[in-house]
Amino acid sequence: MKNDDQTPESDDLRPEYDLTKLKGATRGKYLARYRAGTNLALLAPDVRAAFPTDEAVNQALRSAMQSQAGK
Repeated sequence: MKNDDQTPESDDLRPEYDLTKLKGATRGKYLARYRAGTNLALLAPDVRAAFPTDEAVNQALRSAMQSQAGK
């Protein structure tokens, strides 16, 4: 069984990692974006050409939803 219990003394930081360059970093800077998540869909090239913007895609999908709801 592998022993993953490392003590701080055995955890060596490589010399190319300079901790002085990390000062001023903001913890959680992108947390809100991460929590908001994303919802991406890959469009085929011909569909992308017909609907070049997010709004155009959303409008077409809303129209399709309305026509389905009317059935």
